[in-house]
Amino acid sequence: MPIFPSHDHVGLWYELAGAGDPLLVLGGGPGTDARYLGDLGGLDRHHRLVFLDGRAAGRSEVPVDRSTVSFVEQARDVEALRVHLGLDRFDLLAHSAGCLTAQEYLAAHPDRVRRAVLVTPVGRVEREPDPVELAELKAARADEPWYPKAAEADRRLAAGEVTGAELAVLQSWALPFSWYRWSRERYAEYRHGHAGSVPWVRDAFYAGAPAPGERAARLARLSAGTTPVLVLAGAADALIGTVPARRVAECHPGARLEVLAESGHRPWVEEPDRFVRTVTEFLTAG
Repeated sequence: MPIFPSHDHVGLWYELAGAGDPLLVLGGGPGTDARYLGDLGGLDRHHRLVFLDGRAAGRSEVPVDRSTVSFVEQARDVEALRVHLGLDRFDLLAHSAGCLTAQEYLAAHPDRVRRAVLVTPVGRVEREPDPVELAELKAARADEPWYPKAAEADRRLAAGEVTGAELAVLQSWALPFSWYRWSRERYAEYRHGHAGSVPWVRDAFYAGAPAPGERAARLARLSAGTTPVLVLAGAADALIGTVPARRVAECHPGARLEVLAESGHRPWVEEPDRFVRTVTEFLTAG
């Protein structure tokens, strides 16, 4: 069973796929089972993918100490997995909220990551969506048949009016905003059991965000890195927008930003060929 003990003996699940140089993969959510990533559009044909279920997510254990679920603390799990696998250096790919953990790891261990890929990141040291951009992206979909229902669900979710079972229903109604092209088949991407089931995970994860007086120092740590970074954004991503990706790219010296024109929040699903080609060319560059 591919479970290893992290630095505090919490058991974490990891899974290997493909062959080649190791590419450690962190999922988003926070708290989502890494299986939602699939084969990352076929990226496993070019790299040995190492998927990690974060603590309190997927098949990993739920720690007693909730503070260890913060994205800052979960960077320690990445280091523990590196040691467990006996890797000297490796490539790192993260999606969405997982990009916060990845960037913390880059700052703490700049000598361990050869190259890093940050896919539709939520921000640098916290969530950083631009409300104006998100409103514009959503309004641009007003002619689509699903829009009225999705817009109402989005309004109620933003107002914090619902909890429990109704919350899950409204979240499913708002899903089209995450995609460039929505169809009923997209629901298959949200399989039962892949979503987080621990109710406090989100708050615990984002508790790693710096206090206002610490923000500048944390950003300075990130911008001091030398690891080559590729940042991918989806032009139609109305879940987080493209602004966080642009800020991330500006933060990391020499980072490359690619905005995929026909993608939302999961570009490996909507533009798999371009996604795999772009990532592979970056990771295999001299």
